Amino acid sequence: MWRFTVIALAAFSAVALGASENIDKVNGSIRIDGSRTVGDLSTVNGSIDVGEDSRAAALETVNGSIQLKPHVVAESVETVNGSISVGADAQVLESAETVNGRITLEKRAQVGGRAETVNGDLLLDEAKVGGQLRTVNGDITVGAASHVGGGILVEDSKGWKLGSTKRVPKIVIGPGAVVDGTLRFEREVKLYVSQTATIGKVEGATPIRFEGDQP
Repeated sequence: MWRFTVIALAAFSAVALGASENIDKVNGSIRIDGSRTVGDLSTVNGSIDVGEDSRAAALETVNGSIQLKPHVVAESVETVNGSISVGADAQVLESAETVNGRITLEKRAQVGGRAETVNGDLLLDEAKVGGQLRTVNGDITVGAASHVGGGILVEDSKGWKLGSTKRVPKIVIGPGAVVDGTLRFEREVKLYVSQTATIGKVEGATPIRFEGDQP
């Protein structure tokens, strides 16, 4: 079902990337048409859009979203204020990170390392993350038939003022999903786990089991 990351690494060598074009901007978006091989893509104020079947190295922006179309292979993706979308059958060999934005992995998409956001949701749709899912204020949905290899961490939200109302993140582990490693919650969450899901040790929350597609 899954194409192993080691195969992608072999086909997507650092040598090949070293010979590819790097694009570096301050203001402006970067768009890569399909079936191209490029190096690092970096901008400050703008989005990054990589077309279907393309290959890229590290993708970085500050104020903008990052979108990988189907069958793209990228080394890593990182933004501060923006969402990250990994299309069907696309691969991020290392990590996917944002601060203020959602991370979405479409069907059969893969992230080899961790997927991390602070103020944003994490959504896996029949997808695979080799490392940890990590958030502070976002909801997490590990959709049906998805696989997380490094557990889940919802960190304590620092800086809340006394008397303020805390939002309670919702964590859903869907039918047939697998989460290896520890599910650790440093703040209050609602944890819903399908009767057919498989999870590791849970710290800081009590799983609520459900039947059907959604809790």
